[in-house]
Amino acid sequence: MWTLSKITYLTVYLECYLNLLNSVKMEYVSENSEILNQKVADWLLAYSREVLQKQTRFTIALSGGSTPQKLYKLLAREPYRSQIEWGKWHIFWGDERFVPITDNRNNAKMALETLLNHVPIPTLQIHVFNTNLDPETAAAHYETLLHQYFNEQNSTFDLVLLGMGDDGHTLSLFPNTAVVNEEKSWVKAFYLEPQAMFRITLTAPVVNKAACVAFLITGEKKAEVLQQVRQGKYQPDLYPSQRIKPANGNLIWFLDEAAKLV
Repeated sequence: MWTLSKITYLTVYLECYLNLLNSVKMEYVSENSEILNQKVADWLLAYSREVLQKQTRFTIALSGGSTPQKLYKLLAREPYRSQIEWGKWHIFWGDERFVPITDNRNNAKMALETLLNHVPIPTLQIHVFNTNLDPETAAAHYETLLHQYFNEQNSTFDLVLLGMGDDGHTLSLFPNTAVVNEEKSWVKAFYLEPQAMFRITLTAPVVNKAACVAFLITGEKKAEVLQQVRQGKYQPDLYPSQRIKPANGNLIWFLDEAAKLV
C-alpha cells in the first residue's frame, strides 16, 4: 500500500503539531498546481489525523470555484480515500451561489461530484446551504447550525479552506460590498448586483475563530492582487481577503510559483 515517505510524513506531522501549539503563519510554494495539490493533500491527511487524536470529529468548510477541484479529486482516490477517517469528518461550505444544487454553478454540487459522493462520509454530516429556501431564511438556518456545533468550543472550524479571486475576494466577500465589514453575524445572504444573483456566505467573524485557515491560490493572474493582499496597505473594501486574520488560529498559504511574485 502507498504511504507517505517517513521523512515527508514526519515533516508534515511535526509542522501540524507545532501549528496546534502556536498560532502561526506559514507558506508553502510549489513548482506547479499539480505538485501543490499533492502537498495540500499530504498536509490535510496529517493535520486531520492530528486533530482526531484530540477529539472525535474534524470540521471543515470547503471552498468552491475551480481551484480546489483537482484537490478534491485527488482526495477521493487512493491512497487518501483509505487513509482519511472520513466517518469523523463534518462538511460545511464557505459560500454558495443561490442556485439549485442541480445547477452546475452550485459549489456543493461540484464538491459532491468530485469528492463527497466517492468517500464514506455519513450524509447527516454533510451540511449544504439550503437554496430551496429564501436567501435570508437559509442564512439564518445555517448560522443556527453553526452555533449548535461551535458555541461550546474554543474555536469554530478545525479548517476553513479558501480560494481567492482575481479581484481579491474570498468566500462571497466581494470588493465594496457591505458583507465585507460584517462584525456580528456568522452567515449572510445578499444580492450581488454584478452577478444578478443572491449569494450566501460565511463572514469574517466566524472564519477568524477557526483553528486553521488555509488559502489555496494558483496562477499568475492572481499574483499582483495576492501581493497587495499580503504585503500592501490594509484596504479590505478593495481586497476583502485581508479580512481573514484568524484570532487564535493558524493561517496557511498554499501557492504555486506563478501566483507568488516575491
